[in-house]
Amino acid sequence: MVAGDAAIDVPGATDSNAGQALFRFLRTAGRAAVDYALPPRCPGCGVIVGEDRQFCLTCWSSLHFLDGSACARCSIPLPTALPGGAVECGACMADAPPFDGAPAAVAYGPVARTVALRLKYGRRTGHARLMAQLMARPLAALGSSEKMLLVPVPLHRWRLWSRGFNQAALVAEALARLTGAAHDPHLLIRARATAVLRGKGRRERERIVAGAFALAPDARARAAGRHLVLVDDVHASGATLRAAARALRRSGAARISALSWARVVPDALMTSNIFDFASLDSDIGDERTAG
Repeated sequence: MVAGDAAIDVPGATDSNAGQALFRFLRTAGRAAVDYALPPRCPGCGVIVGEDRQFCLTCWSSLHFLDGSACARCSIPLPTALPGGAVECGACMADAPPFDGAPAAVAYGPVARTVALRLKYGRRTGHARLMAQLMARPLAALGSSEKMLLVPVPLHRWRLWSRGFNQAALVAEALARLTGAAHDPHLLIRARATAVLRGKGRRERERIVAGAFALAPDARARAAGRHLVLVDDVHASGATLRAAARALRRSGAARISALSWARVVPDALMTSNIFDFASLDSDIGDERTAG
């Protein structure tokens, strides 16, 4: 009978339920105490916000999401949508990059820059998850995740030892957890250290990173037939991504793409963001002003 069943005394049941209730209470109280002492803050400006990894209204409104018409090859935004399906920009028609598609979540600007620098130099590793959340949509636009293999742009071992982590690898790992795509942080190797690219012209940048990347010894077995997606934080001139993609071409991959958190967009295409292509790259030099 139901009444009788309800009255049955199961040894330890009450203690177990009481223990679970106490655990939930302590967890809620602990979270409230932490939020009071260390309230979540906007990753762009630092003001207190409602939840972790949440922008304030001002910073969110200032982000320029790159979800409009773009070049089919390099994903640079195009001023207007053109008929006829896939369209390539003039630069790609003259000298096609070694990847098919290189979208970014947002245009490089003050807020996007702050988030990237606070991850890279401020050790705000939680920002990798925030970036991944906004990068998931352009990643999905590249195709099915079933054959994708996310490959972070690697750091040279000396820089990795000094920094303690590779920001691109953190973003790729967060993307993999979020989207279900596979990732391989060791497929590509930084074979030699390179000079800082900041302040260099386009041709000098290409020269510096030429031959800087190599494949892991068993890369072909891991990458053959896959859709490799290079993951990085900032796409400026694209010299680093092109050099990395050239190395990946030897892996037997079926397709190579690139994905970044922020993309430097020329003033001619987006007048609200005026940045010099020659002053930035995915290896932002000594800009350590982010706290």
